[in-house]
Amino acid sequence: MDPKQIAKQMVDFNKTAFDNSFEAMAVIQDQTEKMVNAMMEQTAFFPEEGKKAVNEWIKTIKKGREEFKSAADENFKKVETFFASK
Repeated sequence: MDPKQIAKQMVDFNKTAFDNSFEAMAVIQDQTEKMVNAMMEQTAFFPEEGKKAVNEWIKTIKKGREEFKSAADENFKKVETFFASK
């Protein structure tokens, strides 16, 4: 088998594994967000400033998650292009 083809299959496998793991992590984070929001709404003494802080934290996490996914996807494309051009 061609070494280039083996490398491409390895990259494809790793990308699939990354995508699946990333999606599982995103689902867990989204579920945690829902639980935290429900807890904040049901807790009468939770201060408004605390709610704002938690919501900002959630926005930051989502933004970081999106940026990380974009960077990973971009780098997988670069690797795929590298093996396609050789």
